[in-house]
Formats: sequence, C-alpha cells, structure tokens
Amino acid sequence: MTAAGTPPNWRDFSVPALPPLLGAALDCFVEHGYHGTAIRTVATHAGLSVPGLYHHYPSKQALLVGIAESAMADLYARSSAALREAGEDVEARFALLVECLVLVHAYRWEHAFIAASEIRSLEGPARAGHIAARDRQQKLLDDVVAEGSRLGRFATRYPKDASRAVTTMCTGVAQWYRAGGPLSPEELAARYVQICRGTVQAR
Repeated sequence: MTAAGTPPNWRDFSVPALPPLLGAALDCFVEHGYHGTAIRTVATHAGLSVPGLYHHYPSKQALLVGIAESAMADLYARSSAALREAGEDVEARFALLVECLVLVHAYRWEHAFIAASEIRSLEGPARAGHIAARDRQQKLLDDVVAEGSRLGRFATRYPKDASRAVTTMCTGVAQWYRAGGPLSPEELAARYVQICRGTVQAR
C-alpha cells in the first residue's frame, strides 16, 4: 500500500478511503458541516464514548486534519502513479492525470468535498500544510500542460490558466456526481478527458 492506504492500482477504489473513526467523522461533517458537528455525535456514530474518541484524536480539529491530510496524500499518490503509467508522452500524461482527478472526485466525493469546503476550518499550521499540499498537486498538472505547450502539442496561449481551468472542472465533480446516475465514474472520466483536451487545445 502507498500513502494514505492507496492501493497499488491507482484506479482501484475498493479499499476504504479512511480508517473507521475518520470515516465516521467524515460522515458527520458531510451531513452537518464541521462547525455543526458535536464531538459526541462523531463518537456515537463511531460506536465510542467521547473519552474513547479522544484516546485516538485529541480534538474535532484533529479529526478534520486527519481527513484533509488523507485526501491530499491519496490524490497525490494516485496522480503520481498515473503519471508513471503514462510514461514520457505528454498527451498520455495529461489524459491519465485528468482521468485520475475525475475518478478520485467521483468515487471519493465526500472525502474531496470536505477537504476542499472545510479548508476554512483548518487552523494554523494545518491550514498552511493543506494549501502547500494542494499547490504540490496542482504543480503536477501545471508542469504537464506547460510541457505540452512548449512542445507544440497543446496550442493554448495560456497554459497556466488552462491548467487551473482543467483542475477546477475535474475537482468540481465532487460537488454533483453521485453513484447511480447515467454515467459511471470511468465513463465520466473518458468524457472529461475529451473536454479537457479541448481546454488546452490539444492538436
């Protein structure tokens, strides 16, 4: 297993995203919001007493930090594996990175949603660390789009803006995608690859 319990196959989402206690906290934060969730609610949902919960995590903030750190570590590990699979071809690297972003935000929408929407609730060094992790993730795509532009494979005049637009589209999947709709995550990812190729004006 890689970081955050990511399976060796970056397309495999059969492994739970979080250990049970963080999973219980995630469920509560999705339903009630971070500030609307009492620590007792999380403990009850996890089948623990409040002191039992505090034995593992000293505060509600620590639970949120654990969720956010896990989300970014898993996304980065999967993205890095996708880039390794793609090899040196810049268009393959772009396509697999987009596929990875969409799959993560479709299969792990709760995890991604809380990590993004509750960044405002992270405090001090945890907030700074999350922003740094997000920037590190964005750089993967920025570098691919910049290389494609330099090689003449992508015709966009604005590679950095195009890269940000692609990220926004892909991460936005967590806002609306739910299982049981007309498209599977894999079908949606294939469609987004085509849309995102248009964004960077792939030749």
